[in-house]
Amino acid sequence: MSLFRAARFEISIARPQDLPPSMGAEIAFAGRSNAGKSSAINTLVGHTRLAFVSKTPGRTQLINIFRMNNGAALVDLPGYGYAKVPEAIRKQWVSLLENYLTRRDSLIGLILIMDSRHPLTPLDQQMLGWFAPTGRPIHVLLTKSDKLTRGPAAQTLSRVRKDLAAWGPNITVQLFSSLKKTGTEEVERMVGRWLGTEPAEPVQDAAEAPAGQK
Repeated sequence: MSLFRAARFEISIARPQDLPPSMGAEIAFAGRSNAGKSSAINTLVGHTRLAFVSKTPGRTQLINIFRMNNGAALVDLPGYGYAKVPEAIRKQWVSLLENYLTRRDSLIGLILIMDSRHPLTPLDQQMLGWFAPTGRPIHVLLTKSDKLTRGPAAQTLSRVRKDLAAWGPNITVQLFSSLKKTGTEEVERMVGRWLGTEPAEPVQDAAEAPAGQK
């Protein structure tokens, strides 16, 4: 069975102090508002509405924890970067994100979602700045890659891979499309390595655009 399939909702958290005691390894998903984070999670778990997909960016204001069959948790973090929210709420989101990413001992890795058409925004770089110093692995999903033709998609992947080297050696990147459902196996292999359920040898980043692109 797929690593992520049958994940079930466990709890939503609004404040860092409300985080429950760890029950196992945690894999966090973070990304700029409207980058396709919720769609990516739903694609990976095979459920159309496990993570709420809103047409209004910034609706996800909580940390949502989903438990997988192997006991590990998929942690959906609030989308960041949407300006049309009250300043007090924006500051709450920032505090919640930074606290979780830098202080949660059970967090073993970060899946960072970036829109393949607009990767490495200043806020994406801020997230890398928070998390990379922990030494834990980061895997970047360049989502909505179906919006790019094969050549530009490959060029984007190559450029982002090169730029990510500035944040250290523990960062990998791939193309991903929720619409085409491509890239899921690469994500599962990478997270499986973090959890120790996949062989330890390196997994190559996706070198080509997903099938179906021209």
